[in-house]
Amino acid sequence: MARDPLELHAFALVLVRRDQRVLVVRETRHGGGWYLPAGRVEPGESLMDAAVRETLEEAGVPITLEGVVRVEYAPVGRGVRVRAIFTARPSDDTPPKSVPDEHTEEARFVTLEELATLPLRGGEVESIARFVLGGGTVHSLGVLGHGSEGWRDPPRPGR
Repeated sequence: MARDPLELHAFALVLVRRDQRVLVVRETRHGGGWYLPAGRVEPGESLMDAAVRETLEEAGVPITLEGVVRVEYAPVGRGVRVRAIFTARPSDDTPPKSVPDEHTEEARFVTLEELATLPLRGGEVESIARFVLGGGTVHSLGVLGHGSEGWRDPPRPGR
C-alpha cells in the first residue's frame, strides 16, 4: 500500500557567541520577543546554508559555523518538523543590526545575565545559551551529511 509522503518543515537555529556573550534578535513577528537567529530552510538550501543566511538576514552579522548542538525531529500533524541548532562565531567585526527591517527590529550580543532580563520568545533560548556557554557537548559539523556526499567504503584488511 502506497503511503503519502510526510510534509517536512526544516529550520536552522544559531547560537553565535563572542566571548561570553550570545547574539539575539528582537523579532518583528511572534510578539516581538527576543530569540536566536533562526528560520526555515529554503528549497535547494542545506541546513548549514540556512543557518548562515538567516543569521545575516536577521542580525546583520556574517558568521562561521563551528558545530551542532542538537538535531530535533518532531511529528507535527501529518508532517514533521526538523530543527538543527548550530553554534557559530562572527566572521568579522561587523556590529549587529540596529535599524529595523522586515526580519527583525534589532540584534545585540548579551551576557547570560542580560539574557535573563529580556522578554524571550521561548525559554529554550536561555537553555541553549546556558548549555553551550557552560561547556555542553557541541558536535562536529560533520555529523550533518548532505545526501550521500562524503561516504567512502571503509578500508579493508590487506588493502
